[in-house]
Amino acid sequence: MDFRLTPEAQEFYDEVCAFFDEHLDAETIAREERTGDGFDRAFHEALAERGWVAADWPKKFGGQERDAHEMYVLDQEFLRRGCPRNTSVTTGLVGNTLRVVGTERQKRELLPGIASGRIVISLGYSEPQAGSDVAAAQTRARREGDHWRIDGQKMFTTGAHLTDYIFLLARSDASGGKRDGLTMFLVPTDSEGFEAQAVPTLGGERTNLSFYSGVRVPDWLRVGEVDGGWDVMKVALSLEQGVGFSGSAETLHRRALEWAERAGRLDDPLVRERLARTALNAEVGKLLEQRAVWMTAEGRPMRAEGPMCKLFTSEALIEDAGSLLDMLGPDALESGGGPTSPAAAAVEFFQRYAQGTAIYAGTSEIMRSLIAEQGLGLPRSRSG
Repeated sequence: MDFRLTPEAQEFYDEVCAFFDEHLDAETIAREERTGDGFDRAFHEALAERGWVAADWPKKFGGQERDAHEMYVLDQEFLRRGCPRNTSVTTGLVGNTLRVVGTERQKRELLPGIASGRIVISLGYSEPQAGSDVAAAQTRARREGDHWRIDGQKMFTTGAHLTDYIFLLARSDASGGKRDGLTMFLVPTDSEGFEAQAVPTLGGERTNLSFYSGVRVPDWLRVGEVDGGWDVMKVALSLEQGVGFSGSAETLHRRALEWAERAGRLDDPLVRERLARTALNAEVGKLLEQRAVWMTAEGRPMRAEGPMCKLFTSEALIEDAGSLLDMLGPDALESGGGPTSPAAAAVEFFQRYAQGTAIYAGTSEIMRSLIAEQGLGLPRSRSG
């Protein structure tokens, strides 16, 4: 494969950089570092105005039919710039799922709103007693005529205090196995009985506990078949393959290098070694991601390649952030709100932020299991 950007992706990269320079101002970044919301309405609307909320979608749904290489360029620039992106990512993920399994009404009434930036969506998968085992969901859905009654609780519902819908997995039948009797819904957040409570995280991000007390959801907002929620989940989870954090690793390396230059430490061989290791890991992660992107663009099925991206880049980011924080010595006591803080404070931020990357889009344990099962053909190592 050719690791260089395609001419189209390079042209798009220049366009993306110019857009970020214009719309991602210091106030927007400072607000994100202060709130940890992972979403800025004005920036999201500007993104939508350029057609980039759903840039890879077909034109009939409001997209631009951008290929995998171009989408990778856009995604990595989000990470490098430290801009609010969580809700944009989850909204795009749900929109792509609706394109595959949604009804004609859902495509007609929801996809244009997603593409235009008017509709934003959070994920409602995890529960307090289940964690990454989403199939163990106990939030209940009971049909009442042309509506469903939802009762239960979700955790890590990031963006739930700002979004319009929750893409919610609920148990509609408790008589079968864990993966049977699950149904997926789009739950409007303005529904009576819905509540989101803030949960601050080590990395400065805000996530939420979300509560559903007799929330009524019309049947047309059910996604997929009744008791077919696991099939919908498989579609949604497959769209997360290839996720990685090399953009964050590049930013971490750049900020640590700035500190070393200002502190006059570049002649220290131990400092140079740690900076070199960080640069090397960022490059390896980038190559793993580019392989996954190339496979997607070529229409080749991914087995272990996506989980390899996620596992390597998150674990390397955790290791490198800790190593560089140790390198800073007393300067490591300086803390900040995010990657645009002064160099030493930015490194301290990445030490906190990195820990969560081992959970996003599936834990490292799950990624190792997927690599073993899908890449090496080993027996399934997880229950359920």
